[in-house]
Amino acid sequence: MTADPLWAPWRIGFVLGEKENRPLDAEDPVPKLLPDGKGDCFLCQSAVTGQLRARHVVARDEQTVSVLNLYPYNNGHLLVAPRRHVARLDELTGLEAVALTEAVTRSVCLLERVMQPEGFNIGLNLGRVAGAGLPGHLHWHIVPRWNGDTNFMAVLGQTNVIPQSLDTLWDLLQEEVGREGGNRR
Repeated sequence: MTADPLWAPWRIGFVLGEKENRPLDAEDPVPKLLPDGKGDCFLCQSAVTGQLRARHVVARDEQTVSVLNLYPYNNGHLLVAPRRHVARLDELTGLEAVALTEAVTRSVCLLERVMQPEGFNIGLNLGRVAGAGLPGHLHWHIVPRWNGDTNFMAVLGQTNVIPQSLDTLWDLLQEEVGREGGNRR
C-alpha cells in the first residue's frame, strides 16, 4: 500500500522557522504605519496596507484588524488584533477593548455562516513563554472546530491537515462580508 502525499506547500515557512515579513504595496515601499506601528510586525502592516487579499485581511475598522492566520491550527483560523501596536491588556483603551470584543463576535458569526463549525477555541497568548509567536502585538486566536477534526495526523505526526487554501477561504469570507455588511447572524 502506498501512502498518498499530503500537499501543503504554504506550511514550509513555518516548518523551517522563517519569519513572515512581506513587503507592503510596491507603490509604497516605505510603510505609512500608524504612529506607534512597528515596520517588522505583520499585524501593524495589515492594519494599514491596501493589499487586503495578499495579506488575508478579512476585516478592518478604526480600532481592529482581523486576518487569516498564515500558519493555521485549523481551517478558518483568524487573528483579531487592535490596530495599535500594544503587547498587554492593560495598554488597551476602553474603546479598543470593546471594539476587540465586537470584532471577535463578528468574526465568529462570519465563520459560522461561511463554514458551519460545531464549536470554537478562542483565546490569546500573553508572552512568548505562553505561546505568543508575536508577543509585541496583542491578538486573539479564533479557531473553528468540528467533531472529529483531531485525528492521527495531529496526534502521531504532529501535523495539522488544512483542506483549503487561504486565498480560497479569504474569497469566501469576503463574499459573505459583502453580503449585508457581514454583520448578519
